[in-house]
Amino acid sequence: MNKAERQTKSDRTRAAIIAAAQAVFAAHGYERATVRDIAVRAAIDPAMIIRYFGSKDELFTRLAVFDLKLPDLSAVDSNQIGEALVRHFLSQWEDGANSGLTILLRSAASNEYAAEKLRAVFVEQVMPGIASVGGRAGAAERAGLVSSQLLGLALCRYVLKLPPLVTMHRESIIKQVGKTIQRYVTGR
Repeated sequence: MNKAERQTKSDRTRAAIIAAAQAVFAAHGYERATVRDIAVRAAIDPAMIIRYFGSKDELFTRLAVFDLKLPDLSAVDSNQIGEALVRHFLSQWEDGANSGLTILLRSAASNEYAAEKLRAVFVEQVMPGIASVGGRAGAAERAGLVSSQLLGLALCRYVLKLPPLVTMHRESIIKQVGKTIQRYVTGR
């Protein structure tokens, strides 16, 4: 087997580990996920995970990166910011871009590293976005309220799967939660 073939197999193994780890961490959170669970899902020996990533912690670190890709809120109609944020957030979850956030959300309650990563998303992404439309004064508080609403929505709809929220039409969520987010962002 030549070097290119070995690298291709290595890349496939690494990709299988990452996909399996994303699914296991998202389903069980950091604390309850095991290297053995990830290996079974990836159909490999657990030693391969250690070989490629060193430890469960290092694998988690690799996966616990999330970019909200928030829209430029200063370019959004000031009366539509709440709905725009909720629509964007739901798209992150429902269009398959949420694995990193699912992992962080499930893991943050029991793992300090995950909690710190989630706080970093707040400080580095949410707070500057909110400050861009409402000014720096009070931005941390406003961003905290926005985050509590959106993370609560995610927890109830996608993690706990509360029936009323799971079955609720997306546009209805955007309209209802958007009103609250609008008030938090703009004070109106």
